Amino acid sequence: MPFPATHPLLAEALTARGYAEPTPVQAAVLAPGHEGRDLLVSAQTGSGKTVAFGLALAETLIGAAPILVPSLAPRALVVAPTRELALQVERELAWLWARTGARLVSCVGGMDPRRERRALEVGADIVVGTPGRLRDHIERGALDLSALEVAVLDEADEMLDLGFREDLTFILDAAPATRRTLLFSATIPPQIAALARDHQTDAMRIDTVGRNAPHADIAYRAVRVAPREIEHAVVNVLRQVEARAAMVFCATREQVRHLHASLLERGFSAVALSGELSQAERTTALQSLRDGRARVCVATDVAARGIDLPHLDLVVHADLPNDREALLHRSGRTGRAGRKGVCALIVPVNRRRKAEGLIQAARIDVEWSGPPTIEEIRAADEARFLADPTITEAPGEDERDTAQRLLETRTPEEIAAALVRLWRARLPAPEDVSDPGERPQRRTREEREAFVPREKTPFEGRGAREREPREARERLPMAWFTLSVGRRQNADPKWLLPLICRLGEVERGVVGPIRIFPEETRFGIVVDAAERFAQAAQRPNDENVRVARADGEPGPQPGFGKPAFGKPGPGKGGFGKTGPARSGKGGFGKGEFGKDGPRGKPAPRGEAPFRKDDTRRGPAEGAPRRRHGER
Repeated sequence: MPFPATHPLLAEALTARGYAEPTPVQAAVLAPGHEGRDLLVSAQTGSGKTVAFGLALAETLIGAAPILVPSLAPRALVVAPTRELALQVERELAWLWARTGARLVSCVGGMDPRRERRALEVGADIVVGTPGRLRDHIERGALDLSALEVAVLDEADEMLDLGFREDLTFILDAAPATRRTLLFSATIPPQIAALARDHQTDAMRIDTVGRNAPHADIAYRAVRVAPREIEHAVVNVLRQVEARAAMVFCATREQVRHLHASLLERGFSAVALSGELSQAERTTALQSLRDGRARVCVATDVAARGIDLPHLDLVVHADLPNDREALLHRSGRTGRAGRKGVCALIVPVNRRRKAEGLIQAARIDVEWSGPPTIEEIRAADEARFLADPTITEAPGEDERDTAQRLLETRTPEEIAAALVRLWRARLPAPEDVSDPGERPQRRTREEREAFVPREKTPFEGRGAREREPREARERLPMAWFTLSVGRRQNADPKWLLPLICRLGEVERGVVGPIRIFPEETRFGIVVDAAERFAQAAQRPNDENVRVARADGEPGPQPGFGKPAFGKPGPGKGGFGKTGPARSGKGGFGKGEFGKDGPRGKPAPRGEAPFRKDDTRRGPAEGAPRRRHGER
């Protein structure tokens, strides 16, 4: 359908830009009856919101007049959460309002504030900025909002997430109460609804898609990977998809620096984008992506918020986002304005549950797989090579002469092989990454009941995780392994269990009994996962430990000797079933548990043994109790 009625000067700009029909959000914002009203708009990222409110500004600033009447004080204000988004909005409004002669001024952090003040003094019709810099100019008297007629809050949910609520309230309170307020947000959580109630009047709610619906033009993939191979998986995903532009998200600035350096070392044309970079560096990085000099951008969430890059076909979550909103906003960098895109979540096996929770909360359909293999990447390279214009286009006259001379000295097979080598030489080498496999099935009720906590001795902490099977243990067969740390290295189940999971790239559910010996630890792995565990554990690691297969189930731990008193209780030289080790007739000897336990003072001989009904040390039944203070 054609664009709704808009000012002729803006209609000319739309036609010159190739806009034939409006997007849903543009049609909804410009629908009859919405003129002059406050609007609360939720729409997908990349759905044309900037053009939508750019056209809506014309209803107030120009109206039916043939031209825009210049003013000294700004009549329209657009507030965006980040520098990049503010500058992007300014660029969009610049071409849309170019024929009107409107003066646009940007006020963002990282830029020279003196230059901005001089531009504001000359006069501005539309001001675009970030909350902090706008508030600074208002407090210093450089920005006068007394004549403001329209205020636009773009990506309002992100501004609240970044802690800008106080700045937004200050800015809106400095503007006339009669202004028109347009609030745009990808989602409408309660805090956004509260902001709208405080600063809008009888706002019209517009939902251009199903509330909180995910993007329909994005194909989601979840890539299983071992925790220590995340970086290799990112490399292989970038190589397999081979997008014209791709964005890789990391959780911290340090991770951005590390991954960016690693990709450059491998031969990728990559740039970094994080809050620690200056505005000039961030602008240069984005421009290199737009003009094709770089193909991969490694960024944090904050730095990449609201960025619209042409031909961004791939988004990779190197670190899982914290919540569904972050997942949808990250992924929304691709699949914009009707273009198709791919979103890949790199899921370490120890974060599988979190990934499944995010996917379920975002209500997206995800295809699970292992990381792309070298064979799959080579096959994709071959298909792209055969379809490349270098191969398919007809040769020119000068090229025919060179080709003929080559054929005179080389065979066609040699020439084709040289061409393949030249093609592959410009591509980063793929990595050899293993697939950790599907998560093992949950245990049945019978299998879960085969494991119960053993009775703890008095000297065990509450964090002990060692378990011993019941008589029905054979229902859940185990493969046994040894770990090269033991009691002498202060081995403890509290940190042994996570270590075993990291080394073998398995979940806790497949780890069985853990038995700690003086020089080593033996543990069981469910037979179904044993082979996968063994292969992963043999790879080099930074833990300075070794894992090896054990010959069968280990015997009792050292120190579990014969009970001292002919009843369940402490044995000589170690733990019994229900009490601490003893030496002699009921007293501590040298104070050792086996050979390596804590040393204590020798106890007097003849001390009363344990009572039958209690594992704690104390007087025998019938012995008189001393009162407090007695010796």
